[in-house]
Amino acid sequence: MRPRDPAPIQFVVEDADWAIRRVGTGVRDGIEQLQPGSVNLTTNASEARQQVVHYGSQYMWVAWGRHLSRSNRFVTSFFHGKPEDGPDIARHIDAFLDTVPRLDRIVASNGLLRDRLLSWGVPEAKIVQIPIGVDTTLFTPPDDPARRAARKRFDVPENAVCVGSFQKDGVGWGDGMEPKFIKGPDLFVESVANLARDLPVFVLLTGPARGYVKSRLEEASIPFTHDYVADYADLRHAYHALDLYLVTSREEGGPMALMESMASHVPVVSTPVGMAPDLITDGKTGWIANIDSASIAARARDALSTENRESILRAAREEVLRCDWNEVAKAHWHNIYLPLLESP
Repeated sequence: MRPRDPAPIQFVVEDADWAIRRVGTGVRDGIEQLQPGSVNLTTNASEARQQVVHYGSQYMWVAWGRHLSRSNRFVTSFFHGKPEDGPDIARHIDAFLDTVPRLDRIVASNGLLRDRLLSWGVPEAKIVQIPIGVDTTLFTPPDDPARRAARKRFDVPENAVCVGSFQKDGVGWGDGMEPKFIKGPDLFVESVANLARDLPVFVLLTGPARGYVKSRLEEASIPFTHDYVADYADLRHAYHALDLYLVTSREEGGPMALMESMASHVPVVSTPVGMAPDLITDGKTGWIANIDSASIAARARDALSTENRESILRAAREEVLRCDWNEVAKAHWHNIYLPLLESP
């Protein structure tokens, strides 16, 4: 099918070069190979008319969706959130559920979210489960020279066990001294401190607003490097320096680092949040821990000491190939956009 109008799909993203913009970019670029000119990224969909308007997060949809023409077909991604996460999130979810009649489709990134939406009374016909994507041509396993170069670049000591955390876990876009506990920064520091009792742990951090984690690591005398990695393509080098990646969140949509690690042959230990239960078969493609630092540290030791490491890493990459952006974009096109464009 040829698009009826130039860029009939408007994908609304944030200004910040972070997860929502990266999802929009991945979907747009993948669909460009199928139907050139079909998707346009925008930070302002207020002038969109007779188009499919896809909000990159449910927060953006709740804030701005009511201002758009009812002639549009509306889609929103729903990445994470449950009433138990706090009163502000509970109020937001109530507001979101009030808007569901205006939505044509809701994209849930994982099975946990899909089940949660259904339990809240969202019609099953409106929910489409599509994972967050990853560029499996960018995030690839390193050879030995690439690994050595990456560890040198990020000042990782030669014999250190390098543990990664590449997320945003502070409030706002400043120094991040106020933690977002939903992302588990306290659990991360407690877990690596546990590992550091008998292992030469070195922590590699990227991402903005990491002040809380850095201050806690300093208090625990755990050495670390924090490199923002401004160019997203350079992030692959950070994964090449790692021996282990920890997802210590209490709630997630992905996270993107889960897929990036798996694609890069980095062992992943994750709490049972977001896409982890969909992608990780415990002990076969990664390791699942309970949401407490003792469990995370114990599973981390299992990951570091396993005898079949290489087979697990190969299985993890094979599993995550289904989340390649080209596959994710095809799912958006065939399961959401094309049906909406063709319907009266």
